[in-house]
Order: sequence, then C-alpha cells, then structure tokens
Amino acid sequence: MKALNKKLFRDLWHHRGQMFSIAAVVATAIMTVLSMRGTYESLVIARDSYYHESRFPDVWSNLERAPELLRGQIEQIEGVTAVDTRVTFAASLDLDDRDTPATGRFISASDPSVMLGALHMRSGRWVTGRDRDRVMISEKFALANEFIEGDTLRAVINGRLRNLEIIGIAISPEHSYAVPAGALFPDDANYGIVWMSREAIGSVFDMEGAFNEVVLTLASNADVEGVMLKLNRILEPYGGLGSYGREFQLSNLFLENELKQNRTMGTAIPAIFLAVVAFLLNIVLRRLISTQRQEIAVLKAFGYSNVDIGLFYLQFALTAVLAGAVIGIGIGAWLGGVMVELYKDYFVFPDLHYELSAGLVAFAIAISVIAAIVGALGGVKKAINLPPAEAMRPQAPARFAPGIFERLGLAKYLHSSTRMVLRNIERRPIKSLFSALGVSFSVAILITGMFMFDGVDRLMDLQFNVAQREDLSVTFNRSLGIGSKFELGRIKGVASAEMFRMVPVRISKGHRERESGITGRALGDELSRIVDSDGRIIPMPLKGLVVSKVLADQLEVVPGDRVQVEVLEGARVSRKLEVVSIVDDLMGMSVYMNIVELHRLVGGPRMVSGASLASSDLDHSQLSGILGKLPAIASVTSPRKAFDLFDEQMSKSMYIGIFFLIGFSSIIAVSVIYNGARIALSERGRELASLRVLGFSKREVAVLLFSEQGLITLFAIPIGWYIGYLFAQGIVLMVPTETFRIPLVVDAGTYFLSTVVTIAAAIGSFWIVRRRLNNYDLISVLKTRD
Repeated sequence: MKALNKKLFRDLWHHRGQMFSIAAVVATAIMTVLSMRGTYESLVIARDSYYHESRFPDVWSNLERAPELLRGQIEQIEGVTAVDTRVTFAASLDLDDRDTPATGRFISASDPSVMLGALHMRSGRWVTGRDRDRVMISEKFALANEFIEGDTLRAVINGRLRNLEIIGIAISPEHSYAVPAGALFPDDANYGIVWMSREAIGSVFDMEGAFNEVVLTLASNADVEGVMLKLNRILEPYGGLGSYGREFQLSNLFLENELKQNRTMGTAIPAIFLAVVAFLLNIVLRRLISTQRQEIAVLKAFGYSNVDIGLFYLQFALTAVLAGAVIGIGIGAWLGGVMVELYKDYFVFPDLHYELSAGLVAFAIAISVIAAIVGALGGVKKAINLPPAEAMRPQAPARFAPGIFERLGLAKYLHSSTRMVLRNIERRPIKSLFSALGVSFSVAILITGMFMFDGVDRLMDLQFNVAQREDLSVTFNRSLGIGSKFELGRIKGVASAEMFRMVPVRISKGHRERESGITGRALGDELSRIVDSDGRIIPMPLKGLVVSKVLADQLEVVPGDRVQVEVLEGARVSRKLEVVSIVDDLMGMSVYMNIVELHRLVGGPRMVSGASLASSDLDHSQLSGILGKLPAIASVTSPRKAFDLFDEQMSKSMYIGIFFLIGFSSIIAVSVIYNGARIALSERGRELASLRVLGFSKREVAVLLFSEQGLITLFAIPIGWYIGYLFAQGIVLMVPTETFRIPLVVDAGTYFLSTVVTIAAAIGSFWIVRRRLNNYDLISVLKTRD
C-alpha cells in the first residue's frame, strides 16, 4: 500500500466524525434526488403508459345536445384521427349509511375496442346494450363504500329513484384524480364515476341518438388550436360550450400541477443540500490543510508532486461523498417507494410503482461528486501552492487589535471568559461568518418546507371562513328561473338563499384568449364573497368584471382595459366589457360580475345555476338529505365537510413530509455545527490545553469553546429565517397553478420550530465534541512543533 494511501486512511479515521457528518449531508441530498425525482419519473412513466394504452383524448368539448349524425362532420376535420361521442350527466346517489347524498358522474360507455379514454377493468364485466339497469363504478368510490359486484346503487335521476346493479369496477384515465366540481381533493366516499351503456343512459336522460360530449384524438402534427376552432364552429348551433385540450382536462390538470411541484421541489431542495456539501468540504479541507502544514512540507520534501498531494486531498473529499452516496441510494429508493404509495391515495393508474433508474442514480452521484470537487478545489489549491520551506515553519501568529468592545470601553464590564469568546469571533470575522452561513442553511430548509403548512392554512381559512361562509351549496342540473330562490326558502331548515349564475364564456384581448366562466352574484351577498390573498373583501361592482390575477396575467390585462366577452350559451352574444378590478385570489381562474348585468349580457329569461344556503335549526346532514332528493338539484356540497376532508388528506401526506424535512435540516445543522466545533477544537488545541494547565477546569474550557459556536449559531438563526423566506418566495413563484395557489405566509410558529430544531442540533453536536474534549491528551497537544 502506498504511503499516501496509508495516510489517507489514518486521516479519515482521525476525522471520522467530520467525514460522517459530510457523508450524511451527501446522503440527504442523494436520497432527496432519488425520492423526489424518482417519484416524479415514476408518475410520468405510469401516466404516459396509461394514456397511450387507453387512447387518452387530446380534445374535449361539452354541449347541450347534438344528433349523432354530426359525428361524421367532426371526423372530417383535418388532423382528427378518432372521434368518440358521449352522454354525461350528474345525479344524486342515495347511500344507506349517510344522510348526505353523494354525487355520481354518469358517463356512457361505448365499445371498449374503439372507446377513447378506455376503461381499465379491475373486476366484473363491461356493460352492454342489454344492461338497462346495470352499471360499472369507479374503483375508489367502490372501495370507499365497500361496493362489490352484485350490490345495488340507488340514484335519483330526473326526480325518480332508480336501483342500479353494479356489475363491474373500473378505472378511467380521465378520472385518475376524481374530484367534484370546485374541490381540491378527491372525496371518494361521496363522489364517484358511474358508467352505463350508451343505450341505457340515452333513454334515462332523453338522449337517444344524441350526445352532449365529444372527445377527439389528433395526429402528432395536427394544429390543435385550428382543430378546436373548427370543432367549436360545428357545435355552436347545438349549444357548444367551447373545446379544450389536455392541459385543461380536470384530472390531467391536477396531475400536471402535482408533477410541476414535485419537479420544482426535487430540484430546489437537493440543490440547497449540495451547496451545503460544497461549503462544508471547502471549510473542512481549508482548515485541515492549515493544521497539516508541516506534513505537507515533509511530503513535498520527500518528492511528492503537487498533483499527488492535490489528488490526496481530493480523495479525502470524494471518500465522504461516495460513502454518503451508498447510504443515500438505499434510503432514497425506500423513501421513493413510500412516496409513490402515498400518491396511490390520490392518483389511480393500472401500474404505478417506484422506478429507480440507473440514469437517475448516476445523475445523483455525478452532481454530488461535482459539488465535492467544487468544494474541495479551494483547499486543494491551498495545499498545492504551499512552498515546502514556508510550510516547515510554524504559521505566523495573527496580528490582533482591540475589538469593538475594547474600543467602546465595554470590555471591563464583561467576564474574562466572555471577553475571550468575543475577541476570538472578532479576530476571525470571515471564518465566523461562513460558519454562521452554514448553520443558516439548515434553518432555511426547515422554513422552506414548513411554510407550505402556513400557506395552506391561510388558503383554507380564507376559502372556508371568509369567502365561502354558506352552510351548504347546491347546484342545479339545469338552469332555473329566479323564482327558485323562493322555492328553496320554503324548504324546512333553509334560513336564507343567495342565488348565483354560472355562464361559460370566451374572453379575449387582442390575440390572447381563454375560455372560462363568469360567476354572477347579487350586490351585497354575504354567504359567498370575493376575497384576495390578503383577506380583503372585494366588493362586487355595479358594472364590469372582476378578474382573477392568474387569468389577467395570461390575457395581459389591467384594470380599465376592455376585453371581448363571448357567451357560449343561449344567443351567444359577444360584447366588450371593462375590467374593473383584478383580484389576487387563491383558487381557480375566476371572473365575477353583478348578476343583474350578467342577465342583461346573456339575454333571455333570468336564470340561475345554483344557490348558497344558510341553514336554520335543522342539522346540515338532514337538510342535505332533503335537498339531494329534489329532482332539480344535481349536487349538494358542504364547505365544512370539504374543509374536514382537506385536513384529513393533509394529515396523510404533508405531515409525513415535514417529518423528513425536520430530519434533513437537523442533519445539516449537526453537520455544520459539529464541523465548526470540531475544527475549532483542532485549531485551538494548544490554546485550550494551555488554559487547562493554567488551572481552568474542563467545564470552563468547554464553555469557552462552545460559547463561541453557540453565539455563531444564534447569529445564524435570523439569517436562516431570511434565506428561508427567500427560498419559499422562489418556490411560490416557480409553482403557480391554475387550480390553487399557496400564499407566501411564514407564521411565527414556523420560525420558532426552526429555531428549536437548530438549537437542539447544536446541543447534540456540542455534547459529541465535549466527550472528545474531556479525553484530550494535554502532553501531546502541548508538545512543541519546532
């Protein structure tokens, strides 16, 4: 074995604590890459495979009613490769074990060999034209309600209660993430997809020989916008509501948003960890070399070249990285599997499992090695440039001058130990600053993860306590006259009702356009209000539009601009309207308008789409049961139940994530603080041993050493708060979504928790170093180096 290799092993063993701490940070970075990026890649692989096998559509369009003969005209559109027409409606489901009605999305199921977005059967069989009262249901709805083949599902369809036999359980790529309208999370117990044969659903909903939804697949080189424009023209006379592509299909939209967030977090957090790795290695090697000046001189005197010495210290760094890589690969693969299992609670795919690709492992190791090399370069360069003659001499003592406390005359009021600590920090300001910066990274990482809880809490509070203040919200299965308000008011348990109208529109300014919906509400409505991200209530204007900031940014409009609004129902009028205000809301891409002005815009009889209700003394579940049995009501939702569902989903996923973040940040805190204390012990060994000889106790010497590191840690904490806030701000900017936005909120509790975790990590590090300090060999330390 070469002499340098022997020295490498001896040095690694001597500095094993520091090497292990660096390896732990490397392992954390690699396991984060493998878990987050691996989960992202696993989801993408499962999605792409499922979409391909099921012939996932490229374009969707909903309408009121069109004859099946129109299908041939649609097939003639250039770029269209396949067309599938459907009948789809929402209906209430009457379940035995609850008073509140569930909602079912009824969809016609065509021949599986030609069906676009084909179902994947989990059990049972496919419905046929002879199955008039038989259905297939979505798997998660079946599991949540313990349905099996042969069970009966009761549905209120067109005011009539029908008993439907379940003959199959399936999943659909268009409902991989099945959520009721306006919800953020699936409610599997109360919302399910129900498939009936085309013949059966046509007769039930009076749609024989007709359809109200059409989906298309396109050629790879097709002009998507051109196809949708031609499709809209064909369907316009039949109440077409406008077509949309994959990016706006609800299930795919939620999946893409999740993938985007996963990709961002899987890039940002490992980057922070690897920056800490480079930082730690730079500090460790620089300080290690400063304590091995004479050894380097002897090596050069014996003929070792600069390249040999440089490679020696580079191997020193790479050993820690490779050790961390081995640990990180194993734990990262396990953690990735755990995360994929969590995603199975939200997204349904036929074959979703964690994919650990060799390319991802190689990438994770490569970037870790690069970070190590970058971090080690400064120390290696210092070792190479050290002349032998210069290195043989002891390092020149630093020139000290009175510090700020001496100059201000405050030193006489401080204890001698305190003056020694402050002087040492003042005399090495750059070294102290870099040590503090390393600790601040651990604080910042914890804040980066924790702020999401604060933001989500703010989002839900604004949505369910300030914006949606109703007890129940009902949606009609068709537009009703404004007299329905009085009908609702006569129902037992309804204290008040505020009606709303939803109108599909196409909004454009110049060449930019988006299809959206205008929500019309009365002036002074109190149950449902427009609220911005700061909690301010935006009043409904007499005239003009209130536009969500996300939509306004896409259209590039500001208050005072006029936009073209084309109504996609009724007479399909088109007018220019003024954007009165822009609201920085947190959910969806909403457009609001005074309901009276909306009636005038649409023309015809004044209609409403649903109502927000305040209940009186009747229990909400009882009132929901009464409302769910009414023939005109398609769905009944409770904001409180939505809030409870959201809280349940958070407890399943995000709290697991915070556990890992606390662990990760603790690893960094321990690594940085331990390295700082350990290197300080090496650098100040003679000084501390001299104090012991002069009569200082072990406890007093430890206080001197750890007080310095403690002050640096306390100084680092507020820096970490600020860096963490910047990281959180960057994540918010990088991950905006059209479904919901997490506001940038960092509560005092998050700052407090990050402080507690960092201080706990510091105490643990000091305890480890204290044991080494207690075992110090004073004689060997005080031996002269001449």
